[in-house]
Amino acid sequence: MDTEAQPTERDRSSRPAEPEDTSDPGGPEERSRFALWISEWVPGGRITLTLLLCLLFLVLLSTFVLQPFQIPSGSMERGLRIGDRVLVNKLAYRFGDRPQRGDVVVFDGTGYFGDADYIKRVVGVGGDHVVCCDKEGRIRVNGRSVDESAFLYPGDGASGVDFDLVVPEGTLFVLGDHRSASSDSRDHLGSPGGGMVPVGEVIGRADWILWPASHFTRLERPDAYARVPEPDGAHG
Repeated sequence: MDTEAQPTERDRSSRPAEPEDTSDPGGPEERSRFALWISEWVPGGRITLTLLLCLLFLVLLSTFVLQPFQIPSGSMERGLRIGDRVLVNKLAYRFGDRPQRGDVVVFDGTGYFGDADYIKRVVGVGGDHVVCCDKEGRIRVNGRSVDESAFLYPGDGASGVDFDLVVPEGTLFVLGDHRSASSDSRDHLGSPGGGMVPVGEVIGRADWILWPASHFTRLERPDAYARVPEPDGAHG
């Protein structure tokens, strides 16, 4: 009896799978060609391209999102001093929100205050009835007196100029915290626009003091205006 094992055909399904060709047009060779093209097209190659992209990012960031602003005068002391650099949030009022009483805003004063950007505190918004001053020397907004002592410059009163006005819709009545050294809405009541700042001219809200490092802090909206009623309630 022939006991020798008969040769059998090996199951082809058990063979190791042949490696597939995974090369693609965007593989290392193509990327190398692209890098070579960049290095030839851009002086300095990848390093220069990286720097250009970073610069573009910073320009877009400054144009549409955040912008540093240097305090040019003492009109916002004691909180903001000459030379301080604040970070302006340019998106603060771009999605339906509007400036509120107490906000510190940067705005383009061309045609209203002068050919420059200014930084002031919002005291009245559209429809507000703003009066100075009550018997204790405080500003009244919609019939309620506002205690501004937490941020006014030491020794300053609410205003050395009396006024009684209603803020037109779509505008802001703004004052500096250093009232005796600030040129603000009070100084332009007889000018075109009546000293009011159109909301559309607001560049953004100052949210942080960045420099000097010893003065680094977040600019919070003070509680002084929190209890001011809305204009409709005041006139009702």
